[in-house]
Amino acid sequence: MVTLRIITAGLLGISLAIAGCGKQRASSGLTPVTLQTDWYPQPEHGGFYDALIRGYYKDEGLDVTILPGGPYANSDQLVSVGKVQFAMGSSDHTLQAIDNGVPLVAVGATMQHDPQAVMVHAESPVHSFQDLDGHAVAIRLGLSTWFEYLVKRYQLKNVREVPATYSVANFLQDPNYIQQIFVTSEPFFAHQAGVPVRTMLISQAGYDPYRVFVTSRTFLQQHPDTVAKFVRASLRGWHDYLIHPDDINAAIAKLNPAMSVPQMKFSYEALRDQHFIAGEAPNGADLGRFDAARWTSMYQQLLDLKVIKKPFDPATAYTLQFLPKGN
Repeated sequence: MVTLRIITAGLLGISLAIAGCGKQRASSGLTPVTLQTDWYPQPEHGGFYDALIRGYYKDEGLDVTILPGGPYANSDQLVSVGKVQFAMGSSDHTLQAIDNGVPLVAVGATMQHDPQAVMVHAESPVHSFQDLDGHAVAIRLGLSTWFEYLVKRYQLKNVREVPATYSVANFLQDPNYIQQIFVTSEPFFAHQAGVPVRTMLISQAGYDPYRVFVTSRTFLQQHPDTVAKFVRASLRGWHDYLIHPDDINAAIAKLNPAMSVPQMKFSYEALRDQHFIAGEAPNGADLGRFDAARWTSMYQQLLDLKVIKKPFDPATAYTLQFLPKGN
């Protein structure tokens, strides 16, 4: 999810050590489960590391291994075949996976809104999504359904896609460069280089997926108690992380030395101040929650884009069973 983070031999070693410890501790009587994250350790995973480090998973009787992801991690397959029990993703991707025959179920939200955005230079003539017409946009080809949505909604006839890299190097060198980003990440590197930028959140265009964590339908059916424990401890960790991030960020930095202290501070403050994790509700009341209408809306958008080709009930893509009830 975050660019300019190169996984090192040390990080790989730590990852393997974490996984190995999970097997060794299985004899303790705790239930071993593994979470596959969507990138290398970062503040966007803070709640899960909080729950692990502060012992919230252990309090629930779980022995949790957090397995770092990366650009080539195939979490759908790992979850579907039971290699891992949980994985991070997004609601649009979960719906697409189900359409492709992968029976995933989202069990909680890590973010109420997606920090995905388009970044332009401050002096760029692009001030709205309509203005993208006639320009090239660097995106992750084949993995950016939001771009198809923008093209259709704003009737962009002459916008070009170019392959995105996991870097802002091209952006810094070319004042006309436009790229896909996460507002919790890439703007930091531009600011660090002294380049003023503007960003446009994709959610402002009406394409607003949740960031989620999923399991397989089989695991959910066979181990509902384990799922309930994992969700409960994870949301406790996310609540805690938003209040007390410093020690957790320090631990994450040890797992991913490529992250600097200022970078982690930038990411955390963006997550907190823009209400990505807890949403806009008073006192963070929406933390972890889903709204059925938003899932249905996202499903309909994907159906209209013909990204989903075989209609199904979108309610099969998620469950409210383990989430806090509304006030």
